Amino acid sequence: MTLMAFSCLLILSLGSVSGDVVRVKPGDDVVLPCQAGEASIRAAEWSRPDLEPPETVLFYRDGHTDPALQHSLFKGRVQLVDRELKDGNVSLLLKNVSSNDAGTYECRVATGGSRRKRAIIENKPIRIIQLEVSGSNSGDVEEGNQINKNPTEGNYRIYYGSVAGFVLVCLVIVIIVVWKYRRPRESLVI
Repeated sequence: MTLMAFSCLLILSLGSVSGDVVRVKPGDDVVLPCQAGEASIRAAEWSRPDLEPPETVLFYRDGHTDPALQHSLFKGRVQLVDRELKDGNVSLLLKNVSSNDAGTYECRVATGGSRRKRAIIENKPIRIIQLEVSGSNSGDVEEGNQINKNPTEGNYRIYYGSVAGFVLVCLVIVIIVVWKYRRPRESLVI
C-alpha cells in the first residue's frame, strides 16, 4: 500500500514538471513539446488561435512543411524537432523568440485513415502550451547585440527531463503490476 501511495505522489509531482506553460527570454530558441504517441502520423499542425488568420504556425504533411497558410510571423523560424516524427514526436522548435511570439500554441495531428486535401487538421489539440516571453537575454553582449552561445540548452533539458520523468513513472507502474501478479498466492487449505 505504501508503494502505491508513493507511486501516486510521484505521478502527481511529475505532472507539474511538464506543465503547459513555457517561459523563455527574447532572442532564445525554444522547444514546445508535443507527443502524439502514434506511429502512423499523416500530418501535424501547430497553430496560434489568438492570431489573425492565417493562424498556422507550421503545417507538416507528406514529409514536408507546407508554408501556404503559414502566418508571416513564423516564416523561416519554425521547424519540427524530429522531421521523421519518430515515436510520435511532433515537438516544435521556434527560433529567435520575440515578445510577439507570446501566446497560446496548439498541437494537432492526423493519424491513419483516409487522406484529405484539407490543409487544416480539425481534430482537437493534443497539447496546448502557453508561451511566455519576458526578461532580457542573459547572453554575452557585443556592440549592443546580444549573443546567446547556447540558446536551446535549457529548453532541451526541460523537455528531456519531462520525457525521462514520464518513462520513470511508467517503469514504476510496470513494477507495481508485475509485483502484484507475480507474488505467490496463499492457497486455502480446507
